Amino acid sequence: MVNTIRFHVASDILGLRTFIANVYFIGKKGAKSGEWVLVDGGISLGASRILRTARERFGKKSRPKAIILTHGHFDHVGALSALVKEWKVPIYAHELEIPYLTEKKDYFPPDPSVGGGLMSLLSPFFPRRAVNLSDHIKPLPREGSIPFLHEWRYIHTPGHTEGHLSLFREYDRILLPGDAFITVKQESFWAVLSQSKQVHGPPAYFTTDWDKARESVKRLASLHPAIAAPGHGLPMSGAELKNQLNDLAEYFNELAVPEQGRYVH
Repeated sequence: MVNTIRFHVASDILGLRTFIANVYFIGKKGAKSGEWVLVDGGISLGASRILRTARERFGKKSRPKAIILTHGHFDHVGALSALVKEWKVPIYAHELEIPYLTEKKDYFPPDPSVGGGLMSLLSPFFPRRAVNLSDHIKPLPREGSIPFLHEWRYIHTPGHTEGHLSLFREYDRILLPGDAFITVKQESFWAVLSQSKQVHGPPAYFTTDWDKARESVKRLASLHPAIAAPGHGLPMSGAELKNQLNDLAEYFNELAVPEQGRYVH
């Protein structure tokens, strides 16, 4: 088994695994306070790991300019209450995701019958209630720009959630797809533990609109990313990423969509 706790995506992007989900620090090592951004918030147990990594990378008193969310599932927002208490920074999300981050909407129940594996079976016990980040949450601009990340743009990639988004940097073609597609079979506990790399569709037990999920994967594949660093799994690049992502886009129904399930039809 490899050490997958921290991993470098680029010289200015560090990934950190918070047990089952990744967060990303965008900013060069040693960047001053307010000169870097955090993407996603991991699970609640990961708060101390995130804070420790931020101190080691940017300095003891450093804090991000903002936190950007790909979506609001529990494993991407769990540590946020502790992080904003420490940092007191704004959190940005797609406007369609904000109701799930302000206690106005709850996510649909997960489907433990899809995907196979222990993680799917355990999914009914995962939190799905809306969190309340009303004092910190802000909608991202509609045209796709990201505050404080001027070289990046976001792409609305619904399907896994209504307001799911992915982040893309054009000049080096780095993609942070969140859970629109991932590089580990998230439904399997052993795959999550080993972090063996392979492009997969979004976690099946929490995906509620497979038609939109398919179109989102096609849209991301059309960007021809050089590197993809997802919400679950390790980064992939080069021909391996290209071939597997193109296959997923072309054969999404066969490779990603369950044969049956609560949200399949």
